[in-house]
Formats: sequence, structure tokens, C-alpha cells
Amino acid sequence: MRSTFAGLNTMVKGIYSNQLSQQTVGHNISNANTEGYSRQKVNLAATPSQEQSSVYGTILVGTGVDSIALTRARDLYADRQYWSENSNKTYYEGRAKEYDKLEVIFDDSGEHGIEDAMAKFYEAWQTLSISASDSSARISTLERGKSFADKLHTVTQQLQEQIEANYDDITMNVGKVNEMLGQVVLLNKNIAGLEATGGSANDLRDERDLLIDKLSEYVNVNIYENDDGMYTIVSNGITLVNGVTKLTLAMSDPTYNSDYGVTDYDIVIKESKVKYEPIRGSLRAEFDAIAEDKEYIDKMANIASFMLSDLNEQHQQGHGIDTNSTAGINFFGDKDTIYEWDTTNLCLKSTSYSGGISVTARTVAVNPNYPDPSDPNHYYVASTVTGSGTATVTNKMNKIDIIASLALNNELTTENGHLLVAASGYSFELDANGNPVIPANPGDFMENGSGDGSNSVLLGTLFNMDMTKTPKYDRTATAAQNEAKRSIGTISLNSYYVKIMTELGTRAEAMDTNVETQVDVLTQIVEWRESTAGVNWNEELSNMIMFQQGFSSCSRCLTTMDEMLDRLINNTGVVGR
Repeated sequence: MRSTFAGLNTMVKGIYSNQLSQQTVGHNISNANTEGYSRQKVNLAATPSQEQSSVYGTILVGTGVDSIALTRARDLYADRQYWSENSNKTYYEGRAKEYDKLEVIFDDSGEHGIEDAMAKFYEAWQTLSISASDSSARISTLERGKSFADKLHTVTQQLQEQIEANYDDITMNVGKVNEMLGQVVLLNKNIAGLEATGGSANDLRDERDLLIDKLSEYVNVNIYENDDGMYTIVSNGITLVNGVTKLTLAMSDPTYNSDYGVTDYDIVIKESKVKYEPIRGSLRAEFDAIAEDKEYIDKMANIASFMLSDLNEQHQQGHGIDTNSTAGINFFGDKDTIYEWDTTNLCLKSTSYSGGISVTARTVAVNPNYPDPSDPNHYYVASTVTGSGTATVTNKMNKIDIIASLALNNELTTENGHLLVAASGYSFELDANGNPVIPANPGDFMENGSGDGSNSVLLGTLFNMDMTKTPKYDRTATAAQNEAKRSIGTISLNSYYVKIMTELGTRAEAMDTNVETQVDVLTQIVEWRESTAGVNWNEELSNMIMFQQGFSSCSRCLTTMDEMLDRLINNTGVVGR
């Protein structure tokens, strides 16, 4: 049989349930703008009914309501999508930021870029081709060459500094990742402890998910929840967090990269020294940025290699207007070194001679681009430059050393060194049949006058003409063979640099597009998450009124039942008083 006061207990349960629901509404409204907060809700359920006899048998009478759980609104699938796409977004943003820096380094909009320095260097050779005996034109050519080399040095140095800055950022971000992993472990412990009795640590779970949101900015993460409510965090196959244990990320020991003149690092697992490579996120973006910076140092080294090998070789073909009509000297690099492009290993090779370098032979060669013997360009004079004394060979020069070697030959920077600039060329006589008369000695070839600038013309062609316009070009070779003959391939120097800048602009534009697309994708996912977890003011205010009315109704019903019991107890059964 039901208790006389059963109705009072029913209303008390209703009051408590509405009161808890109202407090939860207040908690939601208070945290409407709290980052990472998930809307909470009290789950109500009818309490077990009681049996009561009636005329027609036993009936079950309800005993009210009770709060069985306080849950948070969260879509796990949306969370997983957010963590994945957020890593992609920060990766694209990091790469786009890197391209912005590269565009500043290779800024050719004014008169301070490589393109401008290259154009002025070319113009200096053009001027020298018609004013070979003019000292001011010769000095200008040297200054333009120095300016061009200095610009390559500056750009390379800025790329090195950018690499070092990226490694500094990686070191700092690895520390942030470790801190977040430690916080996740601490929250795992607290959540498991609080939920051991069956409750739900909603606010702590929100805090933990917010940490995962931030962690996904740095590395790619896969999250798995254990039966005890703890998170396991896996990144690229490595379990960074497993409940209450975690691994520590650290920077590897420094490794000096002599090819680029920088110190390289990896991220390793401190406990095992295993290398860790993030797939996405800002850390991956910074490593990819470092690789791309090195790629542009490679390109600068290719330009420097072309200057040291091809331009030097063409400069050696001419002679100066000094007393000895000096020939066979370098324009760039060490005066006693011969620089050659290794077509097999695709690298720059240098050979330094203790006795210096000089012209040892001259001959008349046929230019395959002008097959007609009657064409004045059919033949040309080719000088062979070799060294004497002890030879020191470097089979593969480091990229940074190649760029550092791109400096004016010291012989050209001495007093009257400008007279050694080999602007003039050599000529030869033809016999009655139109064949060249080849002198027995290299020095017997006719030196063109001091005003001759024929070698300057050939030096200028290296800037704006492809390989097919140079005497050394072999039309019988395959495209791959010709491509390997020069560090910049078969195209001209100017075309090579334009190609570099075009690729840079294309990549930067593509990355900006990726950022915009990824932002749109992430915006949709955020809206998707917010539709579930976000606090809706209209909904909460409606709930507030509903629970207020429920509380008032239960209170009024309790008062009415109390009056009924008061009447029953105090105003009935007065016989015998």
C-alpha cells in the first residue's frame, strides 16, 4: 500500500529535478562564449512505480521523476573530422606563410632583386661589346658582376636564416606539444577518477577536447576513447598518449649540413630515440618549408655553377687589353681554379693548380648551328685552358661553397685589373678554298683590336639565348644529354630564373587557394559541431521558462497536497476529543 505522504515525495522529486535542470540552463548560458564548452542537459526519467490495490486488482502508481544523468551534447564524428581538417588547415597556412617570406626574399618588383642585377650585368656586357676599350665600361662590367654575385649571396643567406628560424619555431612548438600531452594525461586521470562511480565529468571532457583541438594544429592526431573514459592519442602510427602514460618529443642532436651551411634537426621520441615525422599540421609545414628553402638554395647554386663554369669558360676564350693581352683567366672564382660541370654526377667540380691556369692550345672549331662553310659563323676559335703544378680536385662542391665562390677573380679587382676583362676575341685567316688557316702555336692566332668586343657578345648570349645558340651545342646529342651539360639545362640564364620565379608564384597562388578551400571546409565542420554542442540562446531561454514553470507547478502541487493532508490530520476524526 502506498504511503499517505507519497504524493509529497513525488512533488519533491519534481522540484529537485526542475531545480537541477534550471541550474544546468544557467550553466549553459554562463558558458555560451566559453571556448570549447559543450551544451549540457539533464536527462530525466520516471522513477519506479508502486503497487496499489483497487477494486479491479493491483494498479501501478507513478512516484515522480528523477535525474539519471547530466550529459553534454557532443558529436564525436564531427570532432574527428575537425581534428583531421584542422591539421590540414594549419599545414596549408604554414606553407602559405612560407611562400610569402620567399616572395619577399626574391622581390623583383624594384631595383634590388636578382632579376634586376642580372639584367644590369647583361647590359654591361652589351655596352662592353661596342666599347671594349672604354675603361669606364670595363669597370662597370666588374661592378655589375659583383652586384649580381652579392645579390645571390644575400638571397642565400636569407634562405639560411629562414631555415634556422623554422628550426627555432619547431623547437618551441615541440615544447608546446609536450605540454599539451602532459595536460591530456592529467585530465585522463581526473576524468577516470570522477567517472568511476558512474558520473560524467563534462567540463573536464570539454577541457580535454579543447586541448585536442589545439594539438591538431601542430600534428595529425587520431583519438581513441578507452572503456574508462581515457583518451589514447596516436600520430603517424606512434602512440603519444595511452591513458595515464605518454611519450616525450624532443629535438635530435644537431647535424651540420655542409651542403647548405646549416644545422639540421629531426624530431625524435625521447624515450626511444625513434624519429617522429608528423604528416600534417604546422610542424610538417615547417619541415616542408625547410626542404623548399634548400631547394631554392640548390637553384641559386645552379646559377652560380653556370657562372663559374660556362661564363668563365667563355671569358677564358677572349683576351684583355693589358700589355700582355692576357687570356684564359676566370671572371668569377679563384684565379688558379678551373670549374667544370660534371654531366654524369650533375655537380660542379673544381680543380685548383699550384702553378695557376693558362691557355695551352687554340684551334678552329666548327659551329654545328652554322653548317654552311661560307657563313662567317661557321668557324670559331676555341681555347683550351689547363693548369700546371700540383692539382687539388674537389669532385663535388657543396652548394653553399659554390655560391660563396661566386666572387670576382682577385686579378680583376687589382689596380688596372679592369684591363684584364676578356672582351676581345680572336680571328683567323681563310685559305683560297675558304678553309681556316690554323697556326702552329696558340699565340699565333690573330688578336682582334682593343676596340673589338666579339667575346663580350658571346658572353652576353649566355644570359638570353638557349643552349642551341652557343658554339658548344651538339645537335647530335639527345635532349637528356644536352640537358645535363649545364647546371641550368638547355635554356638561357634569364629563362632559368624566370622559370624559378614562375614556379614560386604558381606554388604560392595554389597554396593560397588551398588555404581558402580548407577554411571553407573547416567553417562548415565548425558550424556542424556548433549545431550540436553550441549554446542556443533561444533554446536555453525557452528551457529556462519551461523549468521555471515546472518548478512552480510542483511547488504549488506540493502546497495543495500539504493542505489536503492538514485537513485530513487536523480536521477529521474529532469524535471523542
